[in-house]
Amino acid sequence: MSNARGHPNRRLSVATGFFVAMVCLTIVGVSAWRELGSRAADLKNAEVETSNLARSLTQYADDTFELADNFLMSTVSRLEMDGGSPSAVARLRKVLESRRPGLGRIRGLFVYDSAGRWLATSEDIDIGGLNNSDREYFEFHRRSSDRGTHLGNPVKSRSGGQWVVTASRRFDNADGSFAGVVLATVDVAHFSQFFGSFDIGPNGSVSMLSTSGIMLARMPQDESYIGRDMSATELIKGLRARSREGVYYFRSPLDGRERLSSYMVSSRYPLVLLATKAKDDVLAGWRQEATSRMIFMVCLTSVIAIIGLFLVRQLAQRQRMVAALRAREADFRLLAEESSDMVMRVALDERVVYVSPSCSRVLGWDATSLLGTPALGGVNAEDLPRVEQAVADLKRGVIEETKIVYRTRHREKKEIWLETALRATRSPETGEIDGVVAISRDMTEHKDLERKLAALATTDSLTGLANRRQFDERLQEEWARATRDGTPLSLLMIDVDHFKRFNDHYGHQSGDGALRALAAILVSEALRPADLPARYGGEEFVMLLPNTDLQGCERVGDRVRSGLHELSLPHVQNAPSGIVTASVGAATAWPGLAGAGQAMLVAAADEAMYSAKEAGRDRLVSARQPRKSSRVAEEAGAPVN
Repeated sequence: MSNARGHPNRRLSVATGFFVAMVCLTIVGVSAWRELGSRAADLKNAEVETSNLARSLTQYADDTFELADNFLMSTVSRLEMDGGSPSAVARLRKVLESRRPGLGRIRGLFVYDSAGRWLATSEDIDIGGLNNSDREYFEFHRRSSDRGTHLGNPVKSRSGGQWVVTASRRFDNADGSFAGVVLATVDVAHFSQFFGSFDIGPNGSVSMLSTSGIMLARMPQDESYIGRDMSATELIKGLRARSREGVYYFRSPLDGRERLSSYMVSSRYPLVLLATKAKDDVLAGWRQEATSRMIFMVCLTSVIAIIGLFLVRQLAQRQRMVAALRAREADFRLLAEESSDMVMRVALDERVVYVSPSCSRVLGWDATSLLGTPALGGVNAEDLPRVEQAVADLKRGVIEETKIVYRTRHREKKEIWLETALRATRSPETGEIDGVVAISRDMTEHKDLERKLAALATTDSLTGLANRRQFDERLQEEWARATRDGTPLSLLMIDVDHFKRFNDHYGHQSGDGALRALAAILVSEALRPADLPARYGGEEFVMLLPNTDLQGCERVGDRVRSGLHELSLPHVQNAPSGIVTASVGAATAWPGLAGAGQAMLVAAADEAMYSAKEAGRDRLVSARQPRKSSRVAEEAGAPVN
């Protein structure tokens, strides 16, 4: 074969191909680098937007709770100065009512005594009988002496029924003991509406959480999220280790979307504001533009690659054709001459134009004597149409290759089996099919082994009779034939009497001999090719009798019993005869009749055989009407042998 380094044309084609590949790779690399940069820029812009939004939202939340805190502090000061006398409480109520128009973002102000009873409120409701001692913020102030503002978990307002965020302070008696709680509330809906005034994309969200992880407000507004514990999220778990503000990528546990978010922790209150955009929304524009640019890039590189490939192929085609032709011819002859298989080239007229020396070993003929002869001349007549069809399909281009097994003539032997792999060959110049290559090996021994294995698979090794598998297959075949022809099908079921006792007394070798003797009797009574004696299992045998009525079946069964009596095999455990005997059940079915079935025929013969055993053994009983098999009784533990 030629060396690539020794031919200028080959070096030129390789260099051209390398240049085209490098151009295409450069275009792809530059485009990918540009798209990655554009994607990173879009994400960075979104990070800046969400960071600015988080700062604005945090400032708004701080201002809101600072306003609430001012109301709380002024109310606490008044309560601690004026005391809790009825007159002081009455004045406080008027003050709170007067403040109602100026509360702004604050939903309402409430005052509770040390027992949780409502003392005063800015709401226009009847406070008689109302008690808030069960609220979380009330319990907190009653237990804690902390006089600072406490931001509690969101609750449903008892005055209006809506979700509210609570801010509360404790006020004390003159002796420093707990006197009650002052509460300011802000509607969760107020925060959600304010958050919704910002454009954060179709799937964006804004959340306000406590630093302990409780959801205080969220946009889009969904009451099912309010009060939910988010402390298990990565943001809240690692909040202490994080900076006060930052960018955070995560998959939302609420809606499962991958999000780009910026968070900010309030410096004045235990609040975390989280502004997020869905990553898909952020990259939607980039994906659309990138797709257009990538389509253009793929088209451009494809055009360059196709043109380059065409040039390379044109430069190298002639040299490649010459080298391939020489190499193929040399390789073919080398393989053919050294192969133990027979290699043959057949022309379109189906005559042999080449055959390897191994043909003398495979077919017994010298290679020179086969040249010019018909390639299919020795094929067996039964297999010839199949082989001719395969060759014709190869010549027409219907298939490129195939493998067939067939019989053919041998010079010395009568006939052998060949396995041949066939493949169409094409002219290097035109590409048209110019013949067929056949590689053949002798499969005669393999076929013989297949036949032996098939026989072993369907034959009982002890008796040489058909085994259960072959019996089932033949029963199905004969049943179909009897159904088609409208003929009867009979079955004998034969079981050696007290065979277990025979084995226990005489030994298993003698038991095997008895079974072989019974098998020989069955073979002698199979007078027609279709009659099938078989070992059904253990000491049970069957005889399938096609096209035989019940009387004929009974005659065969009686001859089997008589033949066993004539052998007179000793069996002292089989009283009263003292010889080996058998119980026989006979059954006949007409497969063409409605309701008849193979299983019913076997069950009827089996039932008849067990009836023979129950009647005293060593007899034949015919089944008149199939019933439930006694084998059920045997499996249940009833003594039948």
